[in-house]
Amino acid sequence: MIRNGKGFTLLELTISITLIGMVVMILVGAMRLSSRSVESGERKIGSFERVRSSFNIIDSQIQSYIPLKYEEDGNTKSYFKGEREFIQLATNYSIWGGQRGYVIAAYRVESDNSGKQFISVSENVIGAAQNRTTSLFTAYDRIYFEYFYKEATEEQGQWYDRAPDDPLETIVPEKVRLSLIDGHKTLALIIPLRATSDDSTSPSSYRGTVAPRGFDEITKGREEKNE
Repeated sequence: MIRNGKGFTLLELTISITLIGMVVMILVGAMRLSSRSVESGERKIGSFERVRSSFNIIDSQIQSYIPLKYEEDGNTKSYFKGEREFIQLATNYSIWGGQRGYVIAAYRVESDNSGKQFISVSENVIGAAQNRTTSLFTAYDRIYFEYFYKEATEEQGQWYDRAPDDPLETIVPEKVRLSLIDGHKTLALIIPLRATSDDSTSPSSYRGTVAPRGFDEITKGREEKNE
């Protein structure tokens, strides 16, 4: 076909429309990809912020541990209890800032309907009947606590699956480690306990080569150099 000098041929128009359509498709695809990337980034940021906030809550409560005890059946017992999927302690830090006085905080690992694990948190003021609950760290494959002990004469210590359960003495760990496993990713938070000066609750209250009573039944811990 010959151009008449006043317009384009049908072939030229067809090619132009095809090219414009391809450019539009590329632009639309790029915009969709960009939008999805932004949404994915926002979800990751939101997830990161929730994890960081949850870590801050646990870190603040455990570091604010108070070695309080109570009487039961004529025996003096500590509020502190530590297991692989459960930890309880007395603290002066409340998740709900309006609370006054010492609170008992309990963290328990539970599973949802899909089999994913989360931490159920309960808190109540000592002497009060009110109990508040919330959830932290949802949808993880595995969640567990570990407890670090080291004798005063040792350069190394060990991580144990639980704290000694002995009615005659209470031995509070130097550190607590919270591990969160999601697929091939593992997040870990190591929290030192500040209030360990009381003789009945300090890790240094046991000396020599004999481990504290109750350690024989604890799953063998992993050695770790003192940080």
